[in-house]
Amino acid sequence: MVRNDILVPSIANVKEIINETSDIKTYKLFSNAEKAQKFKPGQFVMVYLKGFGEVPISLSDLVYEEDGGSLITLTIRGTGTVTKYMLSTVNIGDKIGIRGPYGNNWPIEEALGKDILIAGGGIGFAPLRPVLRFVSNNRQKFGRLVVIYGARSPNDIIYKYEIEEYKKIPGIELFLTIDKPAEDWKWNVGFVPDMLDKVKLDGDFKYFVCGPEIMMKITAKKLVNKGADPRDIFVSLERRMRCGVGICGTCQLGHYYVCKDGPVFSFDQVSQYMEVEGI
Repeated sequence: MVRNDILVPSIANVKEIINETSDIKTYKLFSNAEKAQKFKPGQFVMVYLKGFGEVPISLSDLVYEEDGGSLITLTIRGTGTVTKYMLSTVNIGDKIGIRGPYGNNWPIEEALGKDILIAGGGIGFAPLRPVLRFVSNNRQKFGRLVVIYGARSPNDIIYKYEIEEYKKIPGIELFLTIDKPAEDWKWNVGFVPDMLDKVKLDGDFKYFVCGPEIMMKITAKKLVNKGADPRDIFVSLERRMRCGVGICGTCQLGHYYVCKDGPVFSFDQVSQYMEVEGI
């Protein structure tokens, strides 16, 4: 039996909105709900807009305590009814509903002392941003830090205003890439998996991968071919989640419920289902 209280949204106030691209915005929400302080990178909330429904959105930054509550950051792309309405209508000062946090998290604690590779594609970099932030804040506790982020074009890159900050992280190996050449683009051209050929992967790595499902599959397979243990490759499979608590069954993947057993899985756990599901 599912407790009713976990299906009831808490109220969050929209404190800041950042325009990332033509169809992506970052929302900073203030919540004084006690459970909001329990977020871990990789988890998600169900965002509720009255009259439109709910949609699962991952945390896109660490949660910070602020004046008796928590500051929660969500980066949202307008792809469906709820998200398009939010991007076009919700303004600073408005209130929205959130429930959660739900799901598991990126295994950052298990990665202490290890080398870290972060590979994100498109808006898939958003759930990885808290991992990068955590590693940056605790840089001495980790080995090498390799960050690969790819987008279709320079205009599709999120968090452009943070790139200079990323470049200053001690020892970071940063690879930004776009699909096709563009004027004034001085970084790499190619897909995220292509960038793995530029990295010397001879350390003791934990790999964190998020993006379009085909990109995650190709990236994970390429890492395995380069000698990575599938148990050390982690992907986020946020798809078809509706209830967030494992009662509707729409997110079932093999014997897993993505919302409860994930959304973070090791490639070892889900590779066989990714093949069957045609990812």
